Amino acid sequence: MSRSAHPAGPRHADVLPEGHYSAPPADLNALDQKVWAQTVSRGDDGVVTVGGIPVSRLAEEFGTPAYVLDEADFRSRARAWRTAFGPDADVFYAGKAFLSRAVVRWLDEEGLNLDVCSGGELATALSAGMPAERIAFHGNNKSVAEITRAVEAGVGRIVLDSFQEIVRVAHVAQSLGKRQKVQIRITVGVEAHTHEFIATAHEDQKFGIPLAGGQAAEAVRRALQLDGLELIGIHSHIGSQIFDMSGFEVAAHRVVGLLKDIRDEHGVELPEIDLGGGLGIAYTSDDDPREPHEIAKALTEIVTRECEAARLRTPRISVEPGRAIVGPTAFTLYEVGTVKPLDGLRTYVSVDGGMSDNIRTALYDAEYSVALVSRASDAEPMLARVVGKHCESGDIVVKDAFLPSDLAPGDLIAVPATGAYCRSMASNYNHVLRPPVVAVRDGEARVIVRRETEEDLLRLDVG
Repeated sequence: MSRSAHPAGPRHADVLPEGHYSAPPADLNALDQKVWAQTVSRGDDGVVTVGGIPVSRLAEEFGTPAYVLDEADFRSRARAWRTAFGPDADVFYAGKAFLSRAVVRWLDEEGLNLDVCSGGELATALSAGMPAERIAFHGNNKSVAEITRAVEAGVGRIVLDSFQEIVRVAHVAQSLGKRQKVQIRITVGVEAHTHEFIATAHEDQKFGIPLAGGQAAEAVRRALQLDGLELIGIHSHIGSQIFDMSGFEVAAHRVVGLLKDIRDEHGVELPEIDLGGGLGIAYTSDDDPREPHEIAKALTEIVTRECEAARLRTPRISVEPGRAIVGPTAFTLYEVGTVKPLDGLRTYVSVDGGMSDNIRTALYDAEYSVALVSRASDAEPMLARVVGKHCESGDIVVKDAFLPSDLAPGDLIAVPATGAYCRSMASNYNHVLRPPVVAVRDGEARVIVRRETEEDLLRLDVG
C-alpha cells in the first residue's frame, strides 16, 4: 500500500478469504520502528523495553492492561511539528486524541497551542496551566455554560459551527463585556480518503457550515455584523487518518476562494486560515505517513499559491495534529488469558482488555499490529485474532496478525500506535475498569492517569 493507505479495511469475516492475507513476516521478533514508539526495542534477553524499562517490569508494577506512553517520543514529535511550521504559523494539538494534565504541561513546555472540544477538555487544559489565549474551543453543539466558561477564561479563539452558535457566542461575549475572537468552520465538499465516520468535509454530516449554496458566505456576513465577535479566520477540517494531500489542495482552493469573496464584498482580508488536522500515522507496516516537514512544506505552498492566484495576502496558517503527535508514542500492554485454535481458520488469543480500551477496531474496522513482548520466540507463525474479554462477538482488538505458535497464557503482548483515541474513547462496558496511562522516560515510569477502581464505579452508582 502507499500513502493513500488507511485503516478502514474490509469487514472481518467468519472464514478466511482466499489470498486476502499476506505471508507471515520473516522474523516475528522484529519490531517495525514505523509503528512503535521511538525508544521501543527488544533486548538481548528477548524482552521488549521502552524508555529503558522492560515491559515485564511495567506489567509487574502497574498491571495489565495498561497504556504505556513514551514521553520522549511525544515531546520529540511535538517539537518536530512546531519546528516544521515555524514562528509564522500555529500548531494546535488536538486534545480529543488524548488529553491529560501531564500532556497539557508537555505541550506548554514545547510551545504548542491546544485545541479542545468540550467543557471537560477545557477544564483539564486550564487546570494544568495552559494559557487561555493559546486554547481554541471547537465543538458542533457548545452549551451556553461551556461558551461562558471559555469566554470568561479568555480563550484565544472559538470555532463557530452553526448559525445558532454565531448568535450564541456573540450574546455571551456581549453580556460579559468582551469581544471574542472567532473562526467559522466550513464544509468544503471534499471527500477525504478515509472511513465514512471520520470524513468530515462533505456536506452530509454534522460539522460546519456548508460552502455550497452561499451558506458560509451568509455566516461570515452575520459574524462581521455582531459587536461581540471578532472574526479572524476560516476553519476547514476534511477528515482523519489521511495520507493523500490532494484533499487539502482542493480544500485550500475553496477556502481561499471564500476569503477572496469576503474581501470583495466586505473589504476585509481575514488574517488566518486553519486547515485542521487528520494526518495519518502508521498502524501497520503497510501505512506510509508523511513527516511533519513534508506536510508543512506542502500546506504552505498550497495556501501561498492559491492566495497569489487570488491576489490575497497569505494568511497565517494553523494546523491541528493530534493523532500524528500522540498516536505513535504509546502501546497497550496486555496479558494473554486464553489461546483457542480453530482448525482451518485462525487462533483466537484472548487478552485482559478489549473493546473497552480500544473501540476503534469495532467502530472503524481499524487495523493494528501486535507483537509478543515478554520474550522472544523461534516458533512457527500462526494466524491469530486478538480479542478481548467482553461479552460481545465484535470485541476484537487486532483482526488478523501473525504471532508465535507457542504463545501461551501469561505471555505479554503489545499493540502499538494506541496513543490516540484509545484512552479517550475508553468505556466501562461490562463494568470493566479503564486502564492507567503510564509515562516512561529515561528509565523512569510514572502513572499520569491512574487505573480505575471498583470504588470509582460504585461512587457514581447512587443506588
